[in-house]
Amino acid sequence: MEGKEEDVKLGANKFSERQPIGTSAQTDKDYKEPPAAPFFEPGELKSWSFYRAGIAEFVATFLFLYITVLTVMGVSQSKTKCATVGIQGIAWAFGGMIFALVYCTAGISGGHINPAVTFGLFLARKLSLTRAVFYMIMQCLGAICGAGVVKGFQGDNRYEMLGGGANVVNHGYTKGDGLGAEIIGTFVLVYTVFSATDAKRNARDSHVPILAPLPIGFAVFLVHLATIPITGTGINPARSLGAAIIYNKDHAWDDHWVFWVGPFIGAALAAVYHQIIIRAIPFKTRD
Repeated sequence: MEGKEEDVKLGANKFSERQPIGTSAQTDKDYKEPPAAPFFEPGELKSWSFYRAGIAEFVATFLFLYITVLTVMGVSQSKTKCATVGIQGIAWAFGGMIFALVYCTAGISGGHINPAVTFGLFLARKLSLTRAVFYMIMQCLGAICGAGVVKGFQGDNRYEMLGGGANVVNHGYTKGDGLGAEIIGTFVLVYTVFSATDAKRNARDSHVPILAPLPIGFAVFLVHLATIPITGTGINPARSLGAAIIYNKDHAWDDHWVFWVGPFIGAALAAVYHQIIIRAIPFKTRD
């Protein structure tokens, strides 16, 4: 008991890793809206759970880039499409890794693994600015390290020849096309995140079990099927940044802004749509 009190005193359990979601946010059918996260919470910086969550985001994004970029490069180096998993396999790699990693990290950090998801949840007041910025930094660092390990395995020449898994707007499409694809693709992803983790929906439909990582991973899979021919599919600024930094060629940087602006706009639109249109939170009577 003494050790537990000391742990609490040090702040290890003072701040929860994430906003309660699903059935953990309520005890019965009489749903109560959880309070909004504070805009800035300096006390989090003294909490071990805060740093543990950031480490979880780093490791998850590292593993995400490692598996997915290796898959992309495996398809790129094949002489015939029949000898590889093809676009469908790439899409499954991205969607499957998100499913697995969200499942593993949801109870620690919320399982964001994507600055656009973090940004959308921040706009919805699901986490503080302090935590959001920390998550984004750790996600980007994890992505850089993941892409770096892939380059180490492939070797400089092969890595550069195969494009390094970097996102670019493909030939035949304009930057406007790429931007639109990234906005809509990220909207699909972040809207699915909001819907799959909506505590009110789970309270109302508790008889229908839902494993949140499954629809989220499936949304990533479907968006990749649709937009790989256009941009290679970013919808995750950390993924795009990690590959661009390690690849470091001019044509990857020329279009790089598309893979930040598009996902952030898409995430913001999804947050506004879910919170204002679907949930109508600003219009609810407050006690």
